[in-house]
Amino acid sequence: MRRLLGGLDIGGTKCAAVIGEASESGIDIVGKRSFATPDTPAEALIAMIAALESLLEAHGGQGGATALAGSGASASAGPQAAHARPVRLEAVGVSCGGPLDSEAGLVLSPPNLPGWDDIDVLTPLRERFGVPAGLQNDANACALAEWRWGAGRGTRHMVFLTFGTGMGAGLILNGALYTGANDMAGEVGHVRMQEDGPIGYGKAGSFEGFCSGGGMARLGLGMADEWKQAGKKTALSAGPEPLTAQKIFEAARDGDELAQLIVRVTGIELGRGLAMMVDLLNPEAIVIGSIYARQEPLLAPVVLDTLRKEALPRSLAACRILPSQLRESVGDAASLSVALHALESSGGLHDV
Repeated sequence: MRRLLGGLDIGGTKCAAVIGEASESGIDIVGKRSFATPDTPAEALIAMIAALESLLEAHGGQGGATALAGSGASASAGPQAAHARPVRLEAVGVSCGGPLDSEAGLVLSPPNLPGWDDIDVLTPLRERFGVPAGLQNDANACALAEWRWGAGRGTRHMVFLTFGTGMGAGLILNGALYTGANDMAGEVGHVRMQEDGPIGYGKAGSFEGFCSGGGMARLGLGMADEWKQAGKKTALSAGPEPLTAQKIFEAARDGDELAQLIVRVTGIELGRGLAMMVDLLNPEAIVIGSIYARQEPLLAPVVLDTLRKEALPRSLAACRILPSQLRESVGDAASLSVALHALESSGGLHDV
């Protein structure tokens, strides 16, 4: 009997359904299907259930997918002889941007999902598949995935930072996911780092303002204006194409002085944010995804230098700062980790 986990990722522009098989060595992605987010929650739920059903049918006898753990690689092999081995779906996990009520299974009006107001996403899944189902925000889901199968394996106290479109944290404390009194734990992006600065999470000078893709772009545009008013040259400008964090890092690698300064400012604020979490939570590891994982060579020197200056030495000695090990596959693993979490919470059997 092949025992699979099902995952659903709900995004503002795209949804994805994925099935995977957990083992001692990690998580194997057996199949995946992505599609544009439908106009209404009802249509989205119907489409996601249909995609998951289709994957289970098409991949029922498939084997040999690439393990995510270790290499961070992803695999989504095509269908082979269906039903060569009996298949049982063990649980379904849903990853979605917050705010959420994970206990009730409700999506509570996320800013990137207009119309998703108090939407119950778990009851339809439980009724259709007859298995445990769980819901977590994307930071918590990624934290579970990195803790289970990635850079945080073997820890009991771990923080995961998204550092992508936004900045959020997923917290693993005392060997369990910590979500807070009403699912709002880990909203570090809202913390004010400076009295003024780029806007992120609706607040100027916030952690998200300095340490997110959009925040870095806004920081860059502001600094570029000042730079040019001072008569200095830079490759960075608004131009016909919008400025992005990726362009800033590319310019920094090419030696652009302003771009290197922007990266340094972001690195300093990231280091200060990490020091706050090291001192407050005393974790064994802080795993950072997306932008940091891709740009670690440029960011790490200033981040770690700032961290050594700001954090308590004894606390810092116990903590490692690590890039995401699952890398670009963390999103696929995230919803599956929520499924495994739901299975464990229900008292179901599991292998890892």
